[in-house]
Amino acid sequence: MTSAGAGTLDEAYERLHATGPEFDGFLSNHGPMAAEAMVRHGHSDRVGPWLDGYMRRLEEFPRGLSPIGSDWHEALGDLRRVADWTAFFRAEIGERPWREVLNAWWPRLLPGVVAAATHGVIRVGHAVRALLADGEDPARLAELAHGLAYWAARWQTLPRGYAGASAAAAASLARVATPLDALAAVPRIAEQAGGISDRLARLGALPAWPAALTGFSLPAVPEQIRTLLAELVDAATLRYLFYGHGNGVMLVHSATAPSAILRTLPALDEALWAPSLSASWAASSALTAVYAPAEPASRGQLPEPAGGQSRDEAAGEVFARAVGHGDAHVIKFADTAVDVFARTGNPDAIAAALRAAQLIAP
Repeated sequence: MTSAGAGTLDEAYERLHATGPEFDGFLSNHGPMAAEAMVRHGHSDRVGPWLDGYMRRLEEFPRGLSPIGSDWHEALGDLRRVADWTAFFRAEIGERPWREVLNAWWPRLLPGVVAAATHGVIRVGHAVRALLADGEDPARLAELAHGLAYWAARWQTLPRGYAGASAAAAASLARVATPLDALAAVPRIAEQAGGISDRLARLGALPAWPAALTGFSLPAVPEQIRTLLAELVDAATLRYLFYGHGNGVMLVHSATAPSAILRTLPALDEALWAPSLSASWAASSALTAVYAPAEPASRGQLPEPAGGQSRDEAAGEVFARAVGHGDAHVIKFADTAVDVFARTGNPDAIAAALRAAQLIAP
């Protein structure tokens, strides 16, 4: 990122930090995440105009109730305390190195990985990428605080889920499938209707759900963990092409949540990599279980990437099209899909990003 791009992102953060993490009652504020992705891919000039339109929908940053202290456990999952959590994390990051704060709080927040439909961890992942790539400054450190605060305030565990599926139990199982195979085998709730909280609650009554979680085995070697996590991101992205029609918006997060965690790994102690992969699987498989349709779309219904392009040209075009589309989910998914395409060379990753633009209204 150029210095001008970093300045654009910092300006965007400063504007957005005057707004709340949600609007219209339950919708997550995607502004910081989309702005970071646009700047990262060379579209700094589009950030200001995009924010001018997007911020008309946002609400003012809320007032706090009382400081977060030693009773922080009681404030987990209480959205009324989001301003208190933000003040808490801004103070923590002001007093200690941000990596130290992240490593202290990551294992506390990780069992609640599905918080706000995974937007908490996704916002943290974008903030960490900015800090790792561009260095520390007040706006980027503040964005990390806002991301951690939102995650804490919306903290939510899965029924019979991640907190009960230890890394040790998963590691004891032989790896019998690729992430693509494992996602294909995830059981689905019978009644795919209602909001995400209602759907996730039904996982507790799904007999095969605990086995689906613990059946995803974890390597012991850190680099193998990183590789498997990348493969999970790849699999979720490629599956979106064929199954995204189950819910164009929500199934985006089956890929962008593990992608955010993958981007955070370099800032985490290696001892946290295995539980991070386990949480990534919990998030991706849960969203698959409650939103993925039974049948894939036929290949004839799906978009095809343009031929005769280099990898860089194809990636640049699909991200530019996402920015032109304008929806934050389309932008964030294209950001992940471009990473997958760079890693795998599979044109279905580009097609998946185009599919998201088809399924999600501009």
